Amino acid sequence: MASSCSQALRHHVCKSIFFLLLLLILFIFSEEIVIPKKKTWSKEAVLQALASTVKRDPTASDYRFQDDPYLTPKTSSEFKLFSLSQESGRNAAKYFINTYPKYFQKDYAQPHIPCLMPDTLEAQIEEVSEAALIERIGMRKVKAAVDLYDQLLQAGTSVSLDVTNQLLDLICFYGDHDPAQENVPEQRNEETEDVQDEPQAKKGRAAKASDLLKATWKEKNNAERIFALLSEPNKHSYSALIRGMVKYGAYSKAFSTYTDLLNSRLKADMHMFNALITAAPEVKEKYNEKWELIVDLLKQMAEQKVRPNLLTLNAVLKALRRCGTVGKSQAFPVISEMKALSIDLSLASYTHLLAIFYKPGAPIQGQTDILQEVMNEVSGKSFTPQDPDDAQFFITAMRICLDTKDMEQAYRVHELLGVGENWRLLGNDFQQNIYYARFFSLLCMMENIDVMLKWYRDLVPSVYYPSSNVMRDLLQALDTDNRLDLIPQIWKDIKQLGHANRQNLVEELLTLMAREKHNQEVQESFAECALDIKKIYDTGDRGKVLLNWTAGSLSDLISVLLAAHRRQDAWDMLKLFKTHNRVPSEELLNKFLMCVKEGGEVNQAVELVQISAGFCLPGTPKLIQRVQQEFELTEQKMLSDLEIQSFNSE
Repeated sequence: MASSCSQALRHHVCKSIFFLLLLLILFIFSEEIVIPKKKTWSKEAVLQALASTVKRDPTASDYRFQDDPYLTPKTSSEFKLFSLSQESGRNAAKYFINTYPKYFQKDYAQPHIPCLMPDTLEAQIEEVSEAALIERIGMRKVKAAVDLYDQLLQAGTSVSLDVTNQLLDLICFYGDHDPAQENVPEQRNEETEDVQDEPQAKKGRAAKASDLLKATWKEKNNAERIFALLSEPNKHSYSALIRGMVKYGAYSKAFSTYTDLLNSRLKADMHMFNALITAAPEVKEKYNEKWELIVDLLKQMAEQKVRPNLLTLNAVLKALRRCGTVGKSQAFPVISEMKALSIDLSLASYTHLLAIFYKPGAPIQGQTDILQEVMNEVSGKSFTPQDPDDAQFFITAMRICLDTKDMEQAYRVHELLGVGENWRLLGNDFQQNIYYARFFSLLCMMENIDVMLKWYRDLVPSVYYPSSNVMRDLLQALDTDNRLDLIPQIWKDIKQLGHANRQNLVEELLTLMAREKHNQEVQESFAECALDIKKIYDTGDRGKVLLNWTAGSLSDLISVLLAAHRRQDAWDMLKLFKTHNRVPSEELLNKFLMCVKEGGEVNQAVELVQISAGFCLPGTPKLIQRVQQEFELTEQKMLSDLEIQSFNSE
């Protein structure tokens, strides 16, 4: 009976498998299968595959310094110095290669790498011709190109409209000035010696586009002059001139030129409209007038059948940041309209949206859910650079998290940073420091110390060098969670990070150690830490005095030594009050007398009274009375004389 049942079951299973295989075969052959003859891989595919198998090493230095372990920075100042030195070395090498190209003609790289070969810095075409003008435009020589253009006109040679438009593009982009030369060593002078306290290091780097914004649009410059010489300027000509005017602050002139374009019965292009939208808040004063001008420009775009793009959306949102309450009411309708046009938002779009609702320093009222909605939209997505303001998203979002004390959203922002290549959009070193400083300040305020230290050990100093203010926040977090026993470890990090010369930070650390008593093991570690701090006061860098003794710092350090029963070290420190013209407190002397009593040192008790009398402290009579009562004295006459002197001084 059992064997017949098992045979029936096997037969049923085999039949089921057969039908499943049949269905699978029918499914496979129901669709056409195309086998590619060749698979093309990118040149970085192998490197990307290998990179995806490893994670960031929190104990390793920044990738820029891994080729030379000796120059691995340990402090924020060293990081700035080494970064600038490395960039300066590259610039110096480029300078020599481009200055003496004949010595660097051998190409060893396979395949050829153009950026490693000398750049062509000298013009090859010497004759006055349109080809020579095109060459100088390509080399970005503004003045040389303008001079050659004038020579061509003086010689009676006509220049084509396309080449003239290229020249206008060059002049308007650089503001009628030659661009700052890259890779040229800068001369040092007394005004540029100190770079450590600069918010952004300016030496040793090439000029950035943001530096050009300081220039202004000059009246009757070469761009306007050349434009006026054109018999029939086209849309490209107007576009170059208007964009240059907007870039260098001639906003009213840009709108006047746009009016001339319309009077010439020409249509504007998308780039022209984007520039005018950016300039709209500058030519109107009232919020509603600014918005009406923006709407009018958008309507004209529709009438001229110019399709807006992502930069148009970002220009509108950026302009709405200057429109107050009108901006808050119109931000979401603008985004909805752009989404209807199938325009995907970039990080810059969300940056402007957050900036509209969260003004720095303004009270947060009713918009606390905007950040959450934005994070719901961007979480888990990988973004690519599409707008220069993309790099402002992470520092803006983290600022809002800090202002609203929203730890949950801060974690989401930081998690987004690790998705795909989003870390590239964090910005330069200065912006990275701002981001991590805000993140750590929020962690110190909102998280317990164990979570805080986990992040601290993971990110410091591999990707972030905390400032002295962040280290003070960390000390306050230790105080809040009653984990002052970790102060000696933090002091080692403070020294390594180069903040041991910060007076306020060191004094706060001493105050925390001296405020209350702990077990003997902790007090011993505090005492060692205090003696290490004393060395910072005693020995400055190359003879310079880094820190000045104050009455508070001396009192705190002595209190720490007394709590650890280091009476002799504390006694040596007490003498520094007179050396540095500081006055000890009565509380400190009473505390010292108590420790002297435990050791039975009568001579030190008498000297303590003498010190108190020497500083003419009001509590000297009480101190004398305590010494007379608590110690067996043989020098009663001396004490009575001291008492008389103290009363005479009063």
